[in-house]
Amino acid sequence: MAGELSFIELGSDDPGKSRQFYEALFGWTFSPGVSGEGAGFDIAGLGTAAGIHGGDPAASPYVFFKVDDLDAAAAKVLDLGGTVLELDMDGTDEQAAKYGRFTMCTDSQGSPFGLHQPPSA
Repeated sequence: MAGELSFIELGSDDPGKSRQFYEALFGWTFSPGVSGEGAGFDIAGLGTAAGIHGGDPAASPYVFFKVDDLDAAAAKVLDLGGTVLELDMDGTDEQAAKYGRFTMCTDSQGSPFGLHQPPSA
């Protein structure tokens, strides 16, 4: 279903320290994410795909909503008066194959959110 919560991403300056914090706070379990720039961890057991990435100090959590076609959804955001931020979020082919495609947007009132096209099965 399009529009359901699809992915939560936590930005961090130091993903290892963030991992320790959330392990102690919530008892979350982690596994290594796909290596690359800002590599971090996948978070298990939340019921929604989630992760922590590095290289993003003092970031707010990113909430992504599922879409079937990222390009079509991004075009619709623009048609509705929102913005699509020019960020390269797909990463390497390996990362895109594992996690899917992402883009950050703002709605017509400037509130940030993300779109996520999960990887093909």
